[in-house]
Amino acid sequence: QTEAIAAKLRRAAGSSGPGGIFTLALSAIDTACWDIRGKALGQSVCALLGGLRDRVPTYASGALMRPHPVDYLAKAGPRLRDMGFRQMKMQCGSEPSVAASIERVRVMREAIGPDVDLMCDINQLWSVNHAVEVGRRIEPYHLYWLEDPVAHDDYTGLARVADALTTPIAAGEYHYGVVPFRHLLEARSIDIVMIDLLRVGGITQWMKVAGMAEAFNLPVVSHLVPEVHVHLVAAIPNGLTVEYMPWTLRLFVETPALEGGQLVVPKTPGLGLAFDPAAIKRYQVG
Repeated sequence: QTEAIAAKLRRAAGSSGPGGIFTLALSAIDTACWDIRGKALGQSVCALLGGLRDRVPTYASGALMRPHPVDYLAKAGPRLRDMGFRQMKMQCGSEPSVAASIERVRVMREAIGPDVDLMCDINQLWSVNHAVEVGRRIEPYHLYWLEDPVAHDDYTGLARVADALTTPIAAGEYHYGVVPFRHLLEARSIDIVMIDLLRVGGITQWMKVAGMAEAFNLPVVSHLVPEVHVHLVAAIPNGLTVEYMPWTLRLFVETPALEGGQLVVPKTPGLGLAFDPAAIKRYQVG
C-alpha cells in the first residue's frame, strides 16, 4: 500500500512539511516500501512500475567539478570517455569573467570530441541576464543541456533563459514535493525535468512528477542515487538518462552494471541492493 502509506505520512507532517528533513525521511520510508513490495512479489521495482526497458543511458557526474582547473578537465574528460561514458557533466558558474566561462566549456568540448554529450551545471549561480549572455556564446559547443542556470524558484527567469537559448534548460533537483513542478511546467521554464528522489518524496511522488512531465511532452532525468533511479528512468517512456554519481554506490555489495555507457536494470526482486557490512562499518559515525 505504497500510496496509502505516502499519503498518511504527508498528512501527518502538518506544518513540518513539505520540504526539509521531513521530506527526506518520507522519501526513505517510501523507497523502502517499494523495495519490500518488490521482494514480496518477486519482482524488481522497475517491473512493478512497468518495466519498459532493461537498461538506460547514464552520464558521468562528480568528476568535472567547479574547483577543478581547465587543464584537469582536459585530461579527465577523455578518461571518462575511455571508461565507456558517452555523456558527462561539468560544473561552471564561478568563473571570474564571461570569457573564462566560455573557455572552460570550449576546452572540455575539444577534449572529449563532438560525439560525447556534454552537460553543464551552474547550480543557480547566474543572474538571468548573465545566463542568457553566456548561454548564447557557448551554443557553438552544443551542450546537451544547461542545468539550473538561475535560482530554482525563479520560474519566470528560467522561462526567459529557456526562451532565449537553443540549448535545452534542465532544472528541478532543488524542488521538494510535487507542486513546484506544476509551476515549472506551466511557466514553460524548462526543457528537461530533473527529479531528485530524496527531495520529491520518494518513488511514489517521483513517478507522479514523471507523469506530469510526460503530459507536457518533456523528458525526465534523475539527480543522484543511480542505484535506485535506474529502476525509475527505465520504467517511464520519457526517461532520458540517469546521473551516474558514485557517492552511494560504495555502500552496497552489488550495484547496477555499467555497460557501454548504459546502466543495466537489476532483475533481482525489489531494488536489487544489499548493504555491504564492511562499508557500513567504515562510514559509521558515533
